[in-house]
Amino acid sequence: MNDTPIIYEFPLNERIRVFIRLEQLFSQFEHHLQGTTAADKRAALIIFFDIIAIFKRNDLKSETLKEIDRHSNVLNKIAANSHESVDTLKLREILTKLSDMSQHLYAMNGKIGSHLSEDDLFQSIMQRSAIPGGTCSFDLPEFHYWLDQDASLCLNDLNRWSQPFTVVFSAIRLMLDFIRGSRLVTEEVAQEGFFQMTLDTSLPNQLIIVTLDKAEPYFVEISGGKHRCTIRFMSQPQNKQRPVQSTQNIPFSLSRCIF
Repeated sequence: MNDTPIIYEFPLNERIRVFIRLEQLFSQFEHHLQGTTAADKRAALIIFFDIIAIFKRNDLKSETLKEIDRHSNVLNKIAANSHESVDTLKLREILTKLSDMSQHLYAMNGKIGSHLSEDDLFQSIMQRSAIPGGTCSFDLPEFHYWLDQDASLCLNDLNRWSQPFTVVFSAIRLMLDFIRGSRLVTEEVAQEGFFQMTLDTSLPNQLIIVTLDKAEPYFVEISGGKHRCTIRFMSQPQNKQRPVQSTQNIPFSLSRCIF
């Protein structure tokens, strides 16, 4: 029996939602950076274009700084009221790391990604990539030549193009680690595949996590807002018609991240 759990996350505010979307994209981007084939390089670029699009729609430098300030304020309160159960040395190390990260972000001048406008090759690839199949060798011979170069040369270019975005995401990744590390775990049962809970609005609820055994024949749909959250356990009929809510009572682990 496969006891590996499958995890479903539901962000409770827009900032964390954007952070997790970026996390997924950077995970794929970093995966393809390890590859050496032309297909890997193409895949990395396509994903990078999605990362750029999210940065264009959101002031992620500002949003990340706000999240760092929020975590710093919480940790400073803990430090001021610490007792024997708190590792004060570790707490100070974290606060120093947050302060250094904040200073690093403040020191980044200009718009994130502005350096890309000066790179003719990158701009050509990005513009032609908006056209289905638009980066063939007869469309972009320069790109075709670049794809055929040594993997280390292409990796240097990809790292140079993505470096400012990666700096911001390093801070985002740390914030997500803190949030997930603040989870309060309870064991629950979804009656006939349905579970609803009221959220304590006096707490800074950030993320809901449902953990389910991978062997269970269900997937999880989560919806909600700042006041309540609804969880449904859905199954896919063998005839591939629309998924239906289970009629079984299903035990699962529920985590509420409140940091």
